[in-house]
Amino acid sequence: MQITRLQLRRLRRFDELDFLPGPGLNLIIGDNGAGKTSVLEAMHLMAYGRSFRGRVRDGLIQAGAPALEVFVEWQERTTGRVRRGGLRHSGQAWEGRLDGAPVAQLSDLCAALAVVTFEPGSHALITGAAEHRRRYLDWGLFHVEQAFLPYWRRYARALRQRNALLKAGGGDGQLDAWDRELADAGEAIARHRDAYLDALAPAVDAMAAELAPMLGGVRLEHAPGWRRESMPLADALLLARDRDRQTGYTSVGPHRADWRIAFGALPGREALSRGQAKLTALAALLAQAAHYARVRGEWPVVALDDLASELDARHRLRVLRHLASNGAQVFVTGTEAPPLDDLPAPPLLFHVEQGRLSPVR
Repeated sequence: MQITRLQLRRLRRFDELDFLPGPGLNLIIGDNGAGKTSVLEAMHLMAYGRSFRGRVRDGLIQAGAPALEVFVEWQERTTGRVRRGGLRHSGQAWEGRLDGAPVAQLSDLCAALAVVTFEPGSHALITGAAEHRRRYLDWGLFHVEQAFLPYWRRYARALRQRNALLKAGGGDGQLDAWDRELADAGEAIARHRDAYLDALAPAVDAMAAELAPMLGGVRLEHAPGWRRESMPLADALLLARDRDRQTGYTSVGPHRADWRIAFGALPGREALSRGQAKLTALAALLAQAAHYARVRGEWPVVALDDLASELDARHRLRVLRHLASNGAQVFVTGTEAPPLDDLPAPPLLFHVEQGRLSPVR
């Protein structure tokens, strides 16, 4: 997958931007605060429906503007098909188009463009709240397993209805109906997540051995959101019903799921250092990108924000060589161009200053 054009309007420092990146490594350099990260944010927004630096209404839209606009044109390398997506977001409401047609759900737009992002907050994938790890699983499944999205939508709808009934004091008959829907979709989600983690495990282990060998071999452990080893989800929902009535929300199910990486060289739950957490998160993200490539036949776009501050020179060069050797399109931001040797092709260099991005000759 290759982004061939990125256009922005009213996004942070950029009044307008028309960016034509290259197919390989694209280095975007500039001073701190110049807007380098905003370019990656725009790609991430189109691919995830949100920024990796907070909500759209919290500073992403340029001051005084009613909305921001992002347009992305990309090519699917396996088919040669050129696709186009556009998003207008006011912070409260959004409008999207994909290949010339309006989209009814933001997830439809996000499922079309695949971007894997590593940025200064990515260590939350390992050390942060469970929601970060659920998003990681679900992003991968949206892109490699077509059957997953309908189950996810069914579960989300049933969860909203059950929670509304719990808060309104709904009767057992009403709750029984939504429990059946929740259990059916939830069991399917858990099975898909199990299978996805099993498929990812060898790649995560290989990448972790490359980036952080001091941690030993790794394994991925899934906690599906209820005591699945002892009861089906339908029984867990019924058992939790009285407690859920008191709290007004559903306390068991895949929306409460989590997963963790267990390390061979770390006994029990010995804490990772911040640097180890960053390397582990990067290993998980690169493994996810590699798994996407195996299933879909092409790499997703890879965006690496402020890479020099996150990785030392040795790890940085190792990662970029790995991605370049696999033909991935990569975007890297930094305050200066790092020394890059032995890459299959020279990178393209772009400079950001005062809301403008220009190629460096």
